[in-house]
Amino acid sequence: IVTGIHEAYAVDKQREKDKADAERAARLAKSQALIALGIPNSPDLLDLGDDNFIRAVMRHEAAGPEVRSAAATALAGDPARWQEFIANGAREAHQRDIANELKELEEKDRAEAERRKELAARTNAAALFRITPSEAMLALSDDNFIRELLRVAPADAKGSELYAAAQRAVLSPDPAVWKQYIHTGAEEAYKKDDEARRKQIADANRRLALQVQAAAEKTGVNPHLVATAKKALAGTDEDVATFLKADSQYRAKRQSFQPASGKPAGFYIRQSAPDAGEAFLAPLSTASKQTDREDGTWVVLPALDGKPGCYSFESSRKAGHYLTHKDLRVRMAASDNSTQFRKDATWCAKKGLSGSGISFESSAQPGRYLREYYGDLYVANKTAKNRFDVEKDFAQDASWKIVTPLAR
Repeated sequence: IVTGIHEAYAVDKQREKDKADAERAARLAKSQALIALGIPNSPDLLDLGDDNFIRAVMRHEAAGPEVRSAAATALAGDPARWQEFIANGAREAHQRDIANELKELEEKDRAEAERRKELAARTNAAALFRITPSEAMLALSDDNFIRELLRVAPADAKGSELYAAAQRAVLSPDPAVWKQYIHTGAEEAYKKDDEARRKQIADANRRLALQVQAAAEKTGVNPHLVATAKKALAGTDEDVATFLKADSQYRAKRQSFQPASGKPAGFYIRQSAPDAGEAFLAPLSTASKQTDREDGTWVVLPALDGKPGCYSFESSRKAGHYLTHKDLRVRMAASDNSTQFRKDATWCAKKGLSGSGISFESSAQPGRYLREYYGDLYVANKTAKNRFDVEKDFAQDASWKIVTPLAR
């Protein structure tokens, strides 16, 4: 209560901020690509998902052969390829289209080819600042063109290498430096910014993944999440980014449960639809049918009733169905989102009553624990009030080991 809630809140807030930053960066990259290609910016285009944005670019009349080819190649790849096309690929392919056009034109009119080459370089440099240059701006001298870029640059560009390189260039008395910045220097500076941005995102992702891992290690109820986080952190930046996706983390919270004593060996908590979702112990293994393994796999989530240190176990096979109880018999049931259901489907983790593993106390029935009795599962105590409330073997029968999920 003292630290766990605040740590979880901090992780959630950081995750929300990172998501918002990523969405903003994605929109800016799309805007930049559209300006470079000469496609008018519009909210409809900027709101498209990466793959649909690329398709829209492919269909636009401003897209040349190289842009369409690069777009098709990107779409055949994974989301990382889509993002790279938007950030750099579209602009670079457009430059190839222009180079091909100028090569043909140069044979007929060298002066016109040079004029268009200069316009293309200026348009590209302006696009890196997310500026659509006017005719008057394009007609400025090299040094004044750079000054105008600096004057109208968006506020978020002012701390970039792109902006700093422009400042250095315009302060030089050498016209060759101005031209070099427009033709190649701006692109080189942008690439440095892009690399720094990617590293910053990757570093932030790793810090967040470490926080998720540490938080899961503290609870002790999500060892598979811990293992998945460690594997991602040992891999590439893309592996970490994939791990942090909500659906990936949700799947990593899958676990299976066995008696802490290990007896009977190979038995797991599962539910059975033919038995109206009643939960019991049954023999299962990685060689069992997929559906059986899913019935023996649960997604360990924060408690539906919000109680700290408590959890709810969602069926990996049926989303929205949880391990709950009725008349003290433990079963899987669909949530009706009522206050009572949320309490009934909440289990509070305690040190194993047998001295090993974890015991789960019912939030709705304090003092009663998740217990196996002759293979069936109950919320039980030692009062002898019911046949499953016997003291004999109670601690052993109410202690559980959280193990690798049968269905990952």
